[in-house]
Amino acid sequence: MPTSRIAVAIALVVLALVVQVSLLTRLALPGATPDLLLLVVVALALAHGPGFGLVTGFAAGLASDLAPPADHTIGRWAFVLTLIGYGAGLAKGETRRSAFVPLLVVAVAAAASVLLYAGLGALISDPHVSWPRVYQLLPTAVIYDVVLGPFVVSAVLLLVRRFEPDPAYRR
Repeated sequence: MPTSRIAVAIALVVLALVVQVSLLTRLALPGATPDLLLLVVVALALAHGPGFGLVTGFAAGLASDLAPPADHTIGRWAFVLTLIGYGAGLAKGETRRSAFVPLLVVAVAAAASVLLYAGLGALISDPHVSWPRVYQLLPTAVIYDVVLGPFVVSAVLLLVRRFEPDPAYRR
């Protein structure tokens, strides 16, 4: 695995986490908050496949679990983003055929992340999990990520191609 691939992934995850914690969580948006870290994991998985998405998702999720002001059990986001990264990576081959596929992957990933996180919380009896609240947050989480998705996913894919040209991307 090229060192540039790892360096770009680490830089993107750190940048996404910093922006997520310092800026996006402070926005007074109705409903959920856009999940920049999720979008970066999805984009890297779409660029490099399920194995890389799995590892990137785990690392990004664990970083999110440990970053202040985390108020949940360590490992929840790591588990969720690991599954999301692997699932998004399965669509790698389809992204070259259609511009709609990454958008669909982002929508499914956004919905799955909310439901998986809440489901894990319910399994461990997290008092903050309320299913009516989850169903209330679900549409806004998907909408925010789908609106932000084309910008983030496109930027990440362009950056990945710049640092690691793939012969399949050349025309």
